[in-house]
Amino acid sequence: MPRKKIALIGGGQVGGNIALLVAQKELGDIAIIDIPEAENFVKGKALDISQLLPHDGFDCKLSGSSDFKTIKNSDVVVITAGFPRQPGMNREDLLNKNLSIMTNVANEVKTHAPDAFVIVVSNPLDAMVYSFYKVSGFKKNKVVGMAGALDSARFRSFIAEETNLSSQDVTCMVLGGHGDTMVPVSRLANVGGVPLTSLLNEEKINEIEERTRFGGGEIVKLLGKGSAFYAPAQSAVEMIESFIRDKKRVIPCASLCEGEFGINGYFIGVPTVIGCDGVERILTFELNSEEKNALDNTLTEVKKTVQETGL
Repeated sequence: MPRKKIALIGGGQVGGNIALLVAQKELGDIAIIDIPEAENFVKGKALDISQLLPHDGFDCKLSGSSDFKTIKNSDVVVITAGFPRQPGMNREDLLNKNLSIMTNVANEVKTHAPDAFVIVVSNPLDAMVYSFYKVSGFKKNKVVGMAGALDSARFRSFIAEETNLSSQDVTCMVLGGHGDTMVPVSRLANVGGVPLTSLLNEEKINEIEERTRFGGGEIVKLLGKGSAFYAPAQSAVEMIESFIRDKKRVIPCASLCEGEFGINGYFIGVPTVIGCDGVERILTFELNSEEKNALDNTLTEVKKTVQETGL
């Protein structure tokens, strides 16, 4: 069976780390695409990773280019292209800067990789994935945004840190927009099957929820320049792997809702089954009144940002 092909649009910190992780998992051959000014840079990254592989015994081919024709016949396209978030800048501030980039990328992907499964990582995420969907005309099962996978990983990490228990045993999810109004669902969180509410008091849980909501901003502030890249890269790879290997993982992702949780026509973070057909289904469950109000609040913010795209 021929290897799958994975195109990475954007060869910065997130794109470069996705390339490394994809190569180490042998998920497929990799094409990294960036602007002409960065062509040698991504060629260098591809070459460097290629020379790492013999140490691990993994096989795949990597290339770097500024020519979108390179993504032809890609099975997966991951879009990280765009301006990074800077200190003092929220995700919505990025909208005008990144909308034109996403519009161009969507047209190129539509031309050269019309059958690909597309994972959007660029911020502001909820607006960018919506923009790609509208411009490209792709079917809804072929487009998804990487949001809740990262937010839920942060939630898991903070729970493990506070309980001093293994993050491997933490199960939790974050719903809603990829921003400060996201909804960590603590009611369903558990460690090894033990409810989080049995391990931590309400005050401590509220502190973890708040830290999760502003987890990206915390890293931006600490780095001083740029934003997180290791955890976002791994979150995207988790989604790539579930598609390539038909794992049917349930991953919180920004998927197009058409009635789920009472939401229609917007990409928002919901429990999403990813398999060989892309977004195969969205799992729903009954929210309590507090969770419903929080989801309505984050939907309002998502709508506002999406409407600003004019699409």
